Amino acid sequence: MTAAPVSTIDADVAVLGSGFAGSLVALALRQRNRRVVLVERGRHPRFAIGESSTPLANLLLEEFADRYDLPRIRAFSKWGTWQRTHPDVGAGLKRGFTFFFHRLDEAFEDSERHERQLLVAASPHDEIADTHWYRPDFDQALAREAVNAGAIFLDATQIGGVRREGRRTTLEGTREGRAVRISAEFVVDATGPRGCLHRALRLREAPCRWLPPTQGLFTHFSGVEQWDRVMPSPGVPPYPPDAAALHHVFPGGWIWMLRFNNGLTSAGAALTDSLADALNVSEGAPAWDRLLHRLPSVAAQFPRATPSLPFVHSSRVAFRSEQVVGDGWALLPSAAGVIDPLLSTGFPLTLLGIHRLLDVLEHTSAGRERESALHEYERITLSELDATERLVAALYATMGDPPVFKRLSLLYFAAASFSEAARRLGRPTLAPGFLLSRHPVFGPELDACSLAALESPSGGRRQALLDRIDRAIEPFDTAGLLDPSRRDWYPVLASDLVASRGKLEASEPEIDRLLERCGLQAPPLRTPF
Repeated sequence: MTAAPVSTIDADVAVLGSGFAGSLVALALRQRNRRVVLVERGRHPRFAIGESSTPLANLLLEEFADRYDLPRIRAFSKWGTWQRTHPDVGAGLKRGFTFFFHRLDEAFEDSERHERQLLVAASPHDEIADTHWYRPDFDQALAREAVNAGAIFLDATQIGGVRREGRRTTLEGTREGRAVRISAEFVVDATGPRGCLHRALRLREAPCRWLPPTQGLFTHFSGVEQWDRVMPSPGVPPYPPDAAALHHVFPGGWIWMLRFNNGLTSAGAALTDSLADALNVSEGAPAWDRLLHRLPSVAAQFPRATPSLPFVHSSRVAFRSEQVVGDGWALLPSAAGVIDPLLSTGFPLTLLGIHRLLDVLEHTSAGRERESALHEYERITLSELDATERLVAALYATMGDPPVFKRLSLLYFAAASFSEAARRLGRPTLAPGFLLSRHPVFGPELDACSLAALESPSGGRRQALLDRIDRAIEPFDTAGLLDPSRRDWYPVLASDLVASRGKLEASEPEIDRLLERCGLQAPPLRTPF
């Protein structure tokens, strides 16, 4: 990718950060003929964390591509079209979410009832499956699309000064020892947690209210053995367990594994401070070995694994900014807050934010109208981060209690699958807010169940929580999540969506058309609703 020569640059919008989010914003604005400068601190390709998409994230990417007439971007929304259209861009096949529940210092054991596992499919076959984004390739590909659309690109650029002058913002920095000055009407920060504007404007960091302090340790590996070869499952699972976001959960944290088609596997751990400190995770590779020693079945996946990059230690995984917008600037959700990768919430939160912020920039005029719209964008962003934090905190509190953890996670899967179906039917108002957080019925129940789980209830109170979760899920369950015969293995079945059409206020022909558009086959026999 060729960078533009450095000079004083005037733009309508300056986008800071050329990862997937910043590049998409720059690309969209170029499609609306805005003058855009895209600023990157590093150089592509570069390592980035945050790699696993979801059905809702892919749907939002589809909607984005259709809104801005970007068929090449739309191809990234499914495994099949990605592999045919962009075979040079690394990715991983994601058929669902796989969870295995471990006890520290014990080998993994389970029964045919799957008490210590949860498999939730996201697609019925590979063609329409979700993906893991190999960010060195993916971010570079999207940045190239933005440049080809006419965005001015400045890489290896450090921004140090930010000041508002009238109705324009001036960004001052350096690129390879030369001064850089950018003047823009508006600045979008897509540089991630504790990013450019957070530092330059000295924004306050807000403490997490519910989530325990956690640390991260991660890298990419080659030679990681597949779990289903180490520990074959009894029966036929709804998808290959490794073709997924694979989670190994244990009291005090969890390990993720995401496989790419280039032979690499992203693997890392998010750990509460007490366990992280006991393992001394700041030491990197030796700490990883100590963690695997306490998880003997997981360690069986790593006898021939080799890190392809040095380990990264994150002293604090979660981040929240008190302020999201200001005079002439806004943080994308990925820069405003990061909760935890446990449920792959980062991509859909950020893509929802991209849609909303682009609405503001396209449909409001500078002044009071835009200021009001930006404050509403901030309110929604913070509210959705709150709902996500409460649920993830509840999951951390129940990592030693798999039945409660699994039930809580089904709140997420119910909200996500219902939201996707509602949007595909053209009824987004049925699913307001991420995780239905702004739904007048589901939103309060999601919060109440999450807060109740934080108290670690036992006995009758624990059972009451499980019953309440089921009641909250039922009106929004379009995926058979409350069917006990599935024993915590949930395939994607067209019949579930057909049977749930009343919840979506849809007719049978509407559901059939949705299934056809999505590449699903409706079953030949249906039970009348």
